[in-house]
Amino acid sequence: MRDKLSRLHWPLIILLTMIAGAGVVTLYSVAEGNWEPWALKHGMRYVAALGLMVGIAMVPIRYWMALAYPIYFAALIALALTPFIGEVNMGARRWIEFGGLQFQPSEAMKIGLVLGLARYYHGLRAEQVSHILYLIPPVLMVGAPVGLIFIQPDLGTALLLGATGAIIIFVAGLSWRIGLAGVLGGVAAAYGAYRFDILKEYQVNRILTFLDPERDPLGQGYHLLQSKIALGSGGLDGKGFMEGTQSQLKFLPEMQTDFIFTIFGEEFGFVGAIGLLLVYLAIIFTGLSIAMSTKLHFARLTTIGVVATFTLYVLINTGMVMGLAPVVGVPLPLVSYGGTVMLTIMAGFGFVMSAHVHRDQDMYRSGDSLG
Repeated sequence: MRDKLSRLHWPLIILLTMIAGAGVVTLYSVAEGNWEPWALKHGMRYVAALGLMVGIAMVPIRYWMALAYPIYFAALIALALTPFIGEVNMGARRWIEFGGLQFQPSEAMKIGLVLGLARYYHGLRAEQVSHILYLIPPVLMVGAPVGLIFIQPDLGTALLLGATGAIIIFVAGLSWRIGLAGVLGGVAAAYGAYRFDILKEYQVNRILTFLDPERDPLGQGYHLLQSKIALGSGGLDGKGFMEGTQSQLKFLPEMQTDFIFTIFGEEFGFVGAIGLLLVYLAIIFTGLSIAMSTKLHFARLTTIGVVATFTLYVLINTGMVMGLAPVVGVPLPLVSYGGTVMLTIMAGFGFVMSAHVHRDQDMYRSGDSLG
């Protein structure tokens, strides 16, 4: 145990803690200098999630490979049950209550899909990856949860999950021609969903507002316009901690979740925002470095899948609050308030840590039979 703890990637842990610390500071400011209701809970949840990450890292990666399919199908079953037994929150049925606790099956699927796809491609030869018969299972593995999440409705998570799946499939060795055909097919499907009224009215309005936020400045465009004002007013070095007018005067909605990067940018300015993004970038490159150093295909694909999910979280959230992407309700990882998302992210990095800690070990030991 002591040897494994010494093999943890401590620089990565420090980087993750820096991001979570930025979240605590910003949530403290959003609550006007109070630890409740968000900052203290955010810090405590991070400590618990860090323990979960270390616990996952202590388990050899070959055991997680054996559990990959069960984890995927358990998450898929939970998603399938959500429309029937889920709790309605803000107009969407996304949560399941179990033992007095609520969890979001779509968040569990972000881990399940990465593990499931990594397990599938671990067993394929290079020439099989682009064969149509071997492409059907992963497409179904991605399509089933994306469809179930889309009908909740949760367009942002569905798009994030689909993009993560596509990245893993491509990194596994898919022919670029098939990949390009898939991208074009996705664009055509998106247009069809818009053209034939498959998207909800509010989802269409979000896209139209992204294209022209001035069309409804006091309604659909209000969030985005206020976000831009806050970021712009922060200037180079910000207005100062707890001095942001847009946040302290409550002009911004969902400040503790989706628009928390705006608060950080207003108070700490361009310099602070770039500094935060550089820490995110360091985490991403550290994860990719771990992926390249592992000997196991399953561990490599799992690590890349976790890093891809983390990267998409950052790109979508920051792009959303800056007006570079539609508002789809994707939080900023480890900064936005939310327990389920934090647990998902830290569990994902637990698998990354497991790949790092056990990077020099052979996949199979005497008596192992993982297929």
